[in-house]
Amino acid sequence: MRITESRKRRTKIDRLELLTLVHDLGSISAAARSLGVSYKAAWSAVEELNNLSEYPILDRKTGGDAGGGTALTEHGLNVLNFMKNMDFEYNLFLKALGRKTPKNFETLTQQMKIISFTTSSRNQFGGRISEINSGAINSEILVDIGGDHLVAMVSNKSVRNMGLENDHEVYALVNANNIIITTDETIKTSARNSFVGKVKQFDLGSVNGEVILELHSGKSIVASLTNEAISEMNLQVGAPARALIKASHVILVTV
Repeated sequence: MRITESRKRRTKIDRLELLTLVHDLGSISAAARSLGVSYKAAWSAVEELNNLSEYPILDRKTGGDAGGGTALTEHGLNVLNFMKNMDFEYNLFLKALGRKTPKNFETLTQQMKIISFTTSSRNQFGGRISEINSGAINSEILVDIGGDHLVAMVSNKSVRNMGLENDHEVYALVNANNIIITTDETIKTSARNSFVGKVKQFDLGSVNGEVILELHSGKSIVASLTNEAISEMNLQVGAPARALIKASHVILVTV
């Protein structure tokens, strides 16, 4: 079956266009309809940006006489304007490239690779290193992800090779299947990361399901659990829950 050009464009959501529509329409669902994508796909794209941002970019309003909605925070507006300016400059670069190859071509292409950086990890957080505790072989690194701290265990060799130090900007990645969700407030665990929040959404598949936990800071954590586990915990949207992550399961990336 041949895929039309319009469908090709929608296999990956344009984040700039999505944020612009959320700002103009005041709703993620309205923006999704305008783009011709599902609400879940649009919501996931916006949440990825929110998690990567040092400060919240979304201001959610639920209920009330005017109904719910989603607006961009002041920081979110700054992010949107920055993305628009970057898109404008990139288009100028492409036009210049059509005329001649600029002297800094390799530098520019490398920057665009960084901007378009993608990963299969469902959890991506942008932040800065706030503390490094070095041991004989490994170092424990605390990353401030904007209201929450994420602890990663990294070998000393990697710390040296990556040039990690306090206030260094990093991205923290965690696979969804490495996250444990629990509703037991009394549970004791060796996991260095424990995040309290409420169940934002959960979806069941044929065998495994996906649970999205919204933290108090506005960040979101996505966990992959078996349908049986979700059923046994009797998860409900809006109910409190906790996400547990081992420090060894956190991957740090620098650009």
